[in-house]
Amino acid sequence: QVQLVESGGGLVQAGGSLRLSCAASGRTFSSLAMGWFRQAPGKEREFVAGISRSGGSTDYADSVKGRFTIARDNAKNTVYLQMNNLKPEDTAVYYCLAKSRVAWYVSRDISAYDYWGQGTQVTVSS
Repeated sequence: QVQLVESGGGLVQAGGSLRLSCAASGRTFSSLAMGWFRQAPGKEREFVAGISRSGGSTDYADSVKGRFTIARDNAKNTVYLQMNNLKPEDTAVYYCLAKSRVAWYVSRDISAYDYWGQGTQVTVSS
C-alpha cells in the first residue's frame, strides 16, 4: 500500500502561484510514477501532469503546459506541482496519484494509477 498526502492548496488571485506537494509513504518512492489530476465542480477528473519514476520523463495537459511544472525528490519521497500564472479555470480539487506498473512510462489514463491522495483545493479568483 502507498499513502499519499497532498498539501499546498489554497486561495490565490489570477496570475498568482502555488506549489502543491505530495508526500508518499509505504513503498519505495522511486519505483512509482506519479501524476497530478484535478476535478472541477461538475466536471470529470482530468490529467494535469505526470512524471516517471526517475523524473526523466514528464508530460503535461495542453491547458497547463508552460505554466505548471512537475518535479520529484526521491530522497524526500515527494512530488511537487509548481503552478504559475494561475487562471480561474484552474480552480479544482487537485489529486496526487501513484502508478506502480510500467513506472518508467507517464500515463494520462487515470485507470493506470493505483493509489490516490485525498486531494487539496485550489481556488483562483478573478
